[in-house]
Amino acid sequence: MRQKVKYGLLGIVALCSLGVVAYWPDIRNVMELRDYLAIYEPDSIDQNFRSLYAQSPSVRIPRQGDVAQLAEHPLPDALPETFTVDGEALNLRQFLGDMHTTGLAILLDGRLVHEEYHRGNSQQSIVIQMSVSKSMASFLIGVAIDEGFIKSVDDLVTDYAPTLINTAYDGVTIKNVLEMSSGVKWAEDLRRLDSELIQSILAFRTGSLDEFTASVEREFEPGTHNRYSTIDTHALGMVLRGATERPYEQYFAEKLWARLGAEGDAHFLVDATGQPVVYGGANIVLRDMLRFGQLYLDGGRNLNGEQLVSENWIKTSTQPDVPRLMPMVDNPESGSAFGYKYQWWVPLEPDGDDYSAIGIYGQFIYVNPKRRVVIAKSGTYLDYPIDGGIKNHLTLAAFQSIARHLSSKQLSAENGVAQNSP
Repeated sequence: MRQKVKYGLLGIVALCSLGVVAYWPDIRNVMELRDYLAIYEPDSIDQNFRSLYAQSPSVRIPRQGDVAQLAEHPLPDALPETFTVDGEALNLRQFLGDMHTTGLAILLDGRLVHEEYHRGNSQQSIVIQMSVSKSMASFLIGVAIDEGFIKSVDDLVTDYAPTLINTAYDGVTIKNVLEMSSGVKWAEDLRRLDSELIQSILAFRTGSLDEFTASVEREFEPGTHNRYSTIDTHALGMVLRGATERPYEQYFAEKLWARLGAEGDAHFLVDATGQPVVYGGANIVLRDMLRFGQLYLDGGRNLNGEQLVSENWIKTSTQPDVPRLMPMVDNPESGSAFGYKYQWWVPLEPDGDDYSAIGIYGQFIYVNPKRRVVIAKSGTYLDYPIDGGIKNHLTLAAFQSIARHLSSKQLSAENGVAQNSP
């Protein structure tokens, strides 16, 4: 069972000095939390984000088969000088620097037109994906439906994860969870010791995420409110394990990593029981982030043209279709201005049907079908817990500007004249 952090650091120090052994569980929790939060220290965050899989308990998922080569077609002016957001022009290069961008790579119509690395990262760096991992779990749910392991997103979570019967997930559908509309009580806040996010971190550091998932409380009726709840994705992992009768990492390896044409191994952080941290524990190289994004751009087909998940799933899982999921400022049915669907985000002002996977501190896989552009970005933005929401908005606006810029260049090249795309 999870244990709440009840005391601040000064209180714990005082208790330790008094030798109050009875409070050891709380002391241990704070020490574990201190060790975890140390990965975000400014002097070491860059190195930590590209080596977290080696520093922490993790499971390796080897790449298999031939690498699906990315056709390289570098464009020296792939990036516009500025981008405009909310009526203000910003310098793109300065913004990327301010965001502590460690890697940026761009595909245009399947060709690698831009790639850069900073702050000690390289093409070989295996970077923590944080919540970009959630979009990979969504992919696997689609595959499990295609294969008949799951009948429908309208099935109950407890049909496949019976240990969640008589918990906040009882009566919740898979669709509710995919849409972050399970109704569970959740605060996604790294700054509050009593937040559910912090408690989930303690759970994977010291115990079982399965048990923690069973312990969360309900706040809303399922399917009535979009509330971003990281633990919902772990519930999806439990569904996948129950439906396929395979460990999550095995299904991930078989259905995605062995077929993506990946050039690097994947590594998943695991909890104290060995279960992968489905909601944020994937570690992969930047180019494989691109390959995953291109898989979605190409309607579920890998770079060799093999269908890994149905095109219908790609469309269904990335386009919001009810009010609580639509991008909207002050949406009364949502805790976010962004749109949302099945573990994918939609910008506040969409450019066609564009969407993105987003991970804290600056991890992105952005897909723009209208412009035929995929962008992968890794980063270590230090103030993310303070203003991460607005920085996500600015980043997506920057990506949209890059996509428009590239599609304009492509159209001009095809027509032999200088003109702008719509």
